[in-house]
Amino acid sequence: MMAGIKAAAVAVAAFGMAMAAPASAQIFLKSPNFTGARVTGAEPGVMLPLPGARPEELRAAMVWGMRAGLNVAALQCQFAPTLLTLNQYNYILSDHSTELAKAYDTLHGYFKRHHKNAKAALTALDQYGTRTYLGFSTVHGQLGFCLTASRIGSAAMFAPKNGLGELASERMMEFRNSLKAAGEQQFPRFLVYDYREQPPRLDNACWDRKNTLKKSCRAG
Repeated sequence: MMAGIKAAAVAVAAFGMAMAAPASAQIFLKSPNFTGARVTGAEPGVMLPLPGARPEELRAAMVWGMRAGLNVAALQCQFAPTLLTLNQYNYILSDHSTELAKAYDTLHGYFKRHHKNAKAALTALDQYGTRTYLGFSTVHGQLGFCLTASRIGSAAMFAPKNGLGELASERMMEFRNSLKAAGEQQFPRFLVYDYREQPPRLDNACWDRKNTLKKSCRAG
């Protein structure tokens, strides 16, 4: 699974870095408001669908999804090094390793329950991980995404042991919202570009047989 996930993360990062213009670490004089409601993971568009998932499996999926988003940010947001997304991600991997491993095992358990053998379950888990990474792809929303990832990464660093699940419930909608295009709010009349962009869709209809996100479902 990890080889496929790493390839997806690098692909998303390379695409974002190619499209982004240099920016200061401050990003905005007044930041867009991406805050969202607390979620359980079952809400449409927040996570990839997991039919029949138990509450603990949805929570594990949100933890794993938040980690994936922070991983993408660690690679994609290096144009603004003082956001510290790379340092944050490495710290989180070390300090919250037990909870992250538990989330992975719980998510793996979901696919074992829903597939006939271990190989099919692992293939489905690998596909799920790849799609989760690609779900954090954005072009016009990169600045807001990087700033939000830095803020969530900072919160994750200071979260208590086994606290990533609670943090993911509180901040995952914000993370998803940050993929939308949004600009400077201090002088919006002059500096905001309205792209009418939405985050990439995550439903099964958006993926082809090669596990590639269809163009019609991409953000930006």
